[in-house]
Amino acid sequence: MATSLLALLDDITTVLDDVALLSKAAAKKTSGVLGDDLALNAQQVSGVAADRELPVVWAVAKGSLLNKAILVPLALVISAIAPWAVTPLLMLGGAYLCFEGAEKLVHRWFSHEAPPPQKSEASTNPPDQGGGDGVETERDKIRGAIRTDFILSAEIIAITLGTVADAPFMTRVMVLCGMAVVMTIGVYGLVGGIVKLDDAGLALSRRASRLAQGFGRAILAAAPLLMRTLSVAGTVAMFLVGGGILTHGLPALHHALVALSAGLPGWAQGVSGMALDGLVGLAAGVLLVALLALGHKLKTALNRPAGRAA
Repeated sequence: MATSLLALLDDITTVLDDVALLSKAAAKKTSGVLGDDLALNAQQVSGVAADRELPVVWAVAKGSLLNKAILVPLALVISAIAPWAVTPLLMLGGAYLCFEGAEKLVHRWFSHEAPPPQKSEASTNPPDQGGGDGVETERDKIRGAIRTDFILSAEIIAITLGTVADAPFMTRVMVLCGMAVVMTIGVYGLVGGIVKLDDAGLALSRRASRLAQGFGRAILAAAPLLMRTLSVAGTVAMFLVGGGILTHGLPALHHALVALSAGLPGWAQGVSGMALDGLVGLAAGVLLVALLALGHKLKTALNRPAGRAA
């Protein structure tokens, strides 16, 4: 009896060790999505009244958990009945990451239209005045954030599934469920902290202590910089992660890139490997953006004669 119990405990420990290692590997691979997830969700709350920011974040977090409750069983079914589809789905997710990163760069560098300032909109129609428009605006923000989260959650689940594709079924279940819960709590906990940074800085800057005032002003100055840093880091990580997924899904390309780094010191091989993955991701993203723009132009050109005839 004692021997059986010890054997059972040993098996449980082994499974938990595997879960921890695979979860760590999956978290590393999803870093690009997480950086972008933080920046996007923090931006989604802009224009919301200060007393409604945390309720909005909580509503989006609940929607994110529902998204993952749909995606995790779907991923497990795919891995059970069609494991061959994991790599193509993973590469599709990697391509989407590259596309989204390139689209951000194109809009940032080549778009000459200035977006309407959100804060002035919020100041003219503040959501906390009890009007129906404010409530509807808040609901629209929540629905939009949950839709965005569904795409990013699908990326996280797809990348995690690729990491645990060869693991036993129960290990896959534990890793996917654990990642879904931990990522949701981590991301939206940080988003809640980020959106309240300016309030914390303002409160400190009004304290009697000069030290508290200085700290509050430093927080107020750092908050916009943090948002910009998150956005840039998230974009860069999208190319690194997306490019790495694409290169690993194409063995010939992966071996060619490894050969380019051969002969370098160990640390340099790691850095050059990441840089090459990033370049592949950038090239793939730019190509996809160009193809989409070309397709849009062709569609417009084909529809133009019909419009004139009508």
